[in-house]
Amino acid sequence: MTADVEAIFREAENSMKKAVEYFKSEIAGFRTGRASTKLVEEIKVEYYGSKMPIKQIASIMVPEPNQIVIQPWDQSVVNEIEKAVREFLNINPTVQGNIVRITLPPPTEERRREMVRLLHKLAEEARVAVRNVRREAKDKIEDLEGVSEDEIRRLLERLQKLTDKYIQLINEIAEAKEKEIMEI
Repeated sequence: MTADVEAIFREAENSMKKAVEYFKSEIAGFRTGRASTKLVEEIKVEYYGSKMPIKQIASIMVPEPNQIVIQPWDQSVVNEIEKAVREFLNINPTVQGNIVRITLPPPTEERRREMVRLLHKLAEEARVAVRNVRREAKDKIEDLEGVSEDEIRRLLERLQKLTDKYIQLINEIAEAKEKEIMEI
């Protein structure tokens, strides 16, 4: 019986961790006042007949807080990278030899508020995902055979503490990202 219970908790915690990691990856590319390689890594570029993410065909650096430099390993793809960046970010990058340089303007107040709204929406989706994991684990705990009601109550309290821990983590991540976005 205890092996079943521990398996339920392990599975629930792993699923909650995945929800938090997914949330982190979703907000990683949010444009704050600072440049980040995450902003361009996944932009797809036409490369020898197939679409490839920039990170697989070039090195990406952030030499200054508002600048991203992309240096492709194959010089023939520079113009394709420039075109893809222009379409995806709606920014005009400059090409200097075999380097694509992107200078990011600071986001407007309206744009920052829009990003914060999206951040709150994604945080709520992550919290809902964690609660769904809790609900599934709760159903499994309640279906356990030969377990007293007191023990089930203790297990459900333990599950709630685990859920609260991950909800709190999501809230802290969202709060930190919001501060970063609203910083000028």
